[in-house]
Order: sequence, then structure tokens, then C-alpha cells
Amino acid sequence: MGLLCAAFLLGYGFSRVTRPVNSGPRVTGIGGIFFKAKDPAALKAWYSKNLGIRMSAYGSTFEWRQGMDSTKKAFTSWAPFRETSKYFEPSEKQFMINYRVEGLDALLSQMKAGGILPVDSVQRTSGGNFVHLMDPEGNKIELWEPAGVENAPPGMVTTK
Repeated sequence: MGLLCAAFLLGYGFSRVTRPVNSGPRVTGIGGIFFKAKDPAALKAWYSKNLGIRMSAYGSTFEWRQGMDSTKKAFTSWAPFRETSKYFEPSEKQFMINYRVEGLDALLSQMKAGGILPVDSVQRTSGGNFVHLMDPEGNKIELWEPAGVENAPPGMVTTK
């Protein structure tokens, strides 16, 4: 009986961790981590030499498999920006996180209904759709709905 109970609880706990909270528009993962650096080229060289991260002019892309469907590839970008970059504005913070999302347009509609407005318009590209928001603490965040891409974003090298 104890083994059956443990198996049930383990299965229940695992399904609660892997099952999405809702099946509607939502964040599905981290799409990228961007941060300001005094010397992005030197910092990329340091990470490449000391941690083995493969670099391109933009940074690196980490390839992984989606947990709910391990047949699908996914990517997380890592990129230092020059400390004078205006890309993070209107935020004054040093970091920006890119969130992968499903249903970007529906998610934006929900957020607008709640009084949360994007700081720019949706950019529609071959790699997916992007838009930026500010969180309550002044952090600029980027929402990215991938375009079903099975390869790393253009211009990036992959670190596996």
C-alpha cells in the first residue's frame, strides 16, 4: 500500500510540475538573457575561453529540447550588449529577460485589458514575433513567440 501511495504522489507531483497552469496564451520558457557590459567582445571571449561557450558576433544560443515534447528543439539566447545600448530603454536596469510565449496576440489583449501596455509595437520577423513591456519594478522584458523555427536564430552559433 505504501509503495502504491508513493507512486501516486510521485506521479501527481511530476504531472503538476510539467503540466502548464493553463493552455491559453502564456510564457513557456526563457528565450534569452541580455545584459549590459563595458566590453561585450572581451566578455564573450572570456566566456568562450573559460566556459567553452561558442560565440558569434551577437553572443550564443543554447539548444535544448522542450520538456513536454522532447521531439521539438528550442533555443535560449545569451547576449552581452554594450553598456551604452539604448535597447533596454526606458528601463535603467542592466538586464533584460526574453520570455518565450504561446499566443502572443491573445496574451497582449489580456494584458491590455488589465491596463498593461507594450512600450512598442509587435515586430513580426521570420524568427518570430517580438514586443516589449515594463514590469512593475521598471524592468523591460521582451516577449517572443517563435515562428516554429527548428534551427538557431540567424546569425547565432549554438552551444549544446
